[in-house]
Amino acid sequence: MNIQPVVRDAATSEFFDGAARGVFLLRRSTETGQVLAPSAVQDRVGNTDLEWVEASGLGRVVSWAFVPRRDGGSDTPVQLTIGVVELDEGPWWWTQLVDIERDTLIAGLRVRAVFPKSGPAETDEYVPVFTPTQDE
Repeated sequence: MNIQPVVRDAATSEFFDGAARGVFLLRRSTETGQVLAPSAVQDRVGNTDLEWVEASGLGRVVSWAFVPRRDGGSDTPVQLTIGVVELDEGPWWWTQLVDIERDTLIAGLRVRAVFPKSGPAETDEYVPVFTPTQDE
């Protein structure tokens, strides 16, 4: 799996704490109950009182692109599959799709989050990527 190293900051620390435990976290408005993406800072009516909530980590592929790149500075080409997943809770999430054969990737494919470490350094975080669910 070819994932770029990711390092947390103050705004992302709770999200990455969840990812290290294998839990996908979303934001929820305490006033409206609206479930939002992890990066949200307010709900649709401007409320900023948001809490972290555990999500299922399940969703469906909405769209994708195949991105060619070089692996670790070598001349070996690697193809990353980048996609948009509509989470079962509603928000859309840009992500890397893994363990999916190019010719089997279709809109609506059921996927689940897995949490590999993004690099070898102690400061590199576990990040959610998505793979087909076991029932696919």
